[in-house]
Amino acid sequence: MRLKLFFIHLTSKKIVIMEEKKIEISYQVLKIEELSKIDAHLMNVVNETTVKAYAPYSNFKVGAAVMFIDGCNVRGSNQENAAYPSGMCAERVALFAARTLFPDYPISTLGVIAKKDGNVQSSISLCGACRQVLLETEQRQQQDIRVILFGRYEAIIFSSAKDLLPFSFGEENLLK
Repeated sequence: MRLKLFFIHLTSKKIVIMEEKKIEISYQVLKIEELSKIDAHLMNVVNETTVKAYAPYSNFKVGAAVMFIDGCNVRGSNQENAAYPSGMCAERVALFAARTLFPDYPISTLGVIAKKDGNVQSSISLCGACRQVLLETEQRQQQDIRVILFGRYEAIIFSSAKDLLPFSFGEENLLK
């Protein structure tokens, strides 16, 4: 997929196109039955983790798990709260728990799945806050983190968090 970004400058009610930049985003879409054994196992782990979600307001249950290179994982589920911003997304729960429990052990993969009324949804994407946390985690460990968004029939696989957030907060030299 190619996105075109146009930077514009407004002067005297005229739109002047300053410069065109292109961003390349790399991902792969696989049918669930095409997943490797390791990725299929991760899908089962995150699917099971949705049971731990606390989502009484939205009934939208999300499970996430970070997997380390040895196959061990740390799980997280979304935790809602009546004071809406006080809740936490499953992805950040898993990432923060992994960094707390195993601060020096690099994460290889993050898997995510969502259920509404007990049914696995189409692939969902991470919110902006989770994307930023994931990208910073990747930067801290100086190693890419694969991201797998599991859906009912297919999975979308990104080889790096950078593909989810090409214009990250705090990125230096953004327009070089």
